[in-house]
Amino acid sequence: MCRRHCAGLILPAVILERIFIAQGHAYFGRHGQPAAAHPMEELERAECVTGRGLRGDRFFGYRPDYKGQVTLFAREVWEELATRFDCSNLSPAALRRNLLVRGTDINALMGETFTLGEVTLAGVEECRPCYWMDRAIAPGAEDWLKGRGGLRCRVLTDGWLHATAAVLGTFAQT
Repeated sequence: MCRRHCAGLILPAVILERIFIAQGHAYFGRHGQPAAAHPMEELERAECVTGRGLRGDRFFGYRPDYKGQVTLFAREVWEELATRFDCSNLSPAALRRNLLVRGTDINALMGETFTLGEVTLAGVEECRPCYWMDRAIAPGAEDWLKGRGGLRCRVLTDGWLHATAAVLGTFAQT
């Protein structure tokens, strides 16, 4: 695994594999109703705007200082989930997270500032799974995802993210 030295810490580099956005909310605010028809769209690149999120995404400019401007999900967790629930036919888009990354423990980034490609993000909190995961993935997925549901982040700098199999960034001390 590629490693870099940052501010006195040696941390793994990260690979951004896939980028997803949705124009509207499929589950958010829909308690007691069926899911809405707002599919996730996969992008090769996405523009990040400071304090607003991913341009074109449902949470773009949602409210000032919103903690979920961008969400990350670990490829390694997706692979475990797909095996556990026999859902390898599903796309990671089913989780409704924006960025699928691999190569690091994203939970360790809570409370940290880090760079992914040319964009600086602040890891805020776990993107907790909700009961919709049992419908989107399989019964039991919500409980299984607790503690590994992803990472909510704020966008601290403008820039572009590119989905490739290349090392795009490293983590830096805040």
